[in-house]
Amino acid sequence: MVFPSWCRLAGFAVFLSCCLTLSASAQTSPDAGTPPEEPAPDAGLSAEELKEIEAALGQDAAADAHDHPAPTPPASSSPSGVTLSPTNIDFHGLNLAFILDVAAAAFTSKEPLQTGGHDPTANGFNLQQLELSINTAVDPYFRFDGNIVFSQFGVEIEEAYATTTNLPANLQLRAGQFLTRFGRINPTHPHSWEFVDQPFAIGRVFGGEGNRGLGVEASWLTPLPWYVELLGSVTDASGEATARSFLGANTSGVTSPLDFQFTGMVKQFFPLSDDLSLLWGLSAANGPNPTGYHNRTDVFGTDVYLKFRPLTGASFTQVALQAELLYRRRQVPEDVLSDLSGYAQLSWRFDQRWATAARYELGTPARDQDGAVANDPLDNEWTDNRQRISANVTFWPTEFSRLRLQGATDLAGWRDRPDYSVFLALEVVMGAHGAHAF
Repeated sequence: MVFPSWCRLAGFAVFLSCCLTLSASAQTSPDAGTPPEEPAPDAGLSAEELKEIEAALGQDAAADAHDHPAPTPPASSSPSGVTLSPTNIDFHGLNLAFILDVAAAAFTSKEPLQTGGHDPTANGFNLQQLELSINTAVDPYFRFDGNIVFSQFGVEIEEAYATTTNLPANLQLRAGQFLTRFGRINPTHPHSWEFVDQPFAIGRVFGGEGNRGLGVEASWLTPLPWYVELLGSVTDASGEATARSFLGANTSGVTSPLDFQFTGMVKQFFPLSDDLSLLWGLSAANGPNPTGYHNRTDVFGTDVYLKFRPLTGASFTQVALQAELLYRRRQVPEDVLSDLSGYAQLSWRFDQRWATAARYELGTPARDQDGAVANDPLDNEWTDNRQRISANVTFWPTEFSRLRLQGATDLAGWRDRPDYSVFLALEVVMGAHGAHAF
């Protein structure tokens, strides 16, 4: 049975009126003193006519849906588990974190001798960094890690690399831009440091951002009875803040394999007891420098990390001794310069939320082949020993926030008086918070 258009319109009006009435009654709960509402009129139609009108409306709606199907929003998925649609982006297994480091600083010197790219460097408030950390499994064969750093002056890709996860014989490769695993401090980020600033040895030898570059790294976990890992990497040798002892800001390009930086490391771990463990490493790096044709730089380092942490009872005590020594040898026109830089630090976590630490640093001037103090093209004023002593106390309100008060005395032999500094640093972590490396 087909109804004329006026009948369909009348039925639709009745249907709409009923819906409005039901909606109003659902939103308004009757009070004890409020009279009930009058029922809606039936527009003069019988029950049989209303049923026929509703049936006809249902047939028209079905026919319209068949002739004009509703569009389906596009969706795509990838093997990594990412599903995209106009209203939703779902990243399965992608860990994201924002890490904010800010500090209030006071220096007695107008020209502080800070060498780290994330160090507080001026009186007042300092934005050390806002780091976006990203990591996820790409597929059964690769994992992706990235660290993007925001500062007051721009954005930089600090690290972005892929690591293999399924190679045989305990082998692993990673490729992209990464911090080389030279020593103990260099491959780490500020949120894992025991101090507000970076040891000046790292900034002096490698640069304010530490040694990093585009390249490839291979590592092998040996089958020896104790933990021994061998690593080697080939990376760019240029970068003003990342390859200071090598080509630095020189961007002449790569013309032969000798224009790369080559880095090798040996990492060994010894469980001395249930409560005491030792990590010892040896590192070496070789690459070109811009002082002359085929002139090169060698950096040799050793690092030690001794950690005491009782496993019995409910103790939060942690005591850690960490030290690094770097020896640098550089070819310059008609001479060879060498110097030593290093630090030793002791940290004590005596409560779940409290810790304290102290650090001693030493840097010698560059000397020539005869042992005399030389004119260093990288640090002209560094003509005597430099020592720095730092101490701090740290409080963690939770595992996602940290307050640190630090003071330091900087004794640079080429300056008339010591330099003093005080930092009050705040760090907050938002998002995924992975465990720090041992």
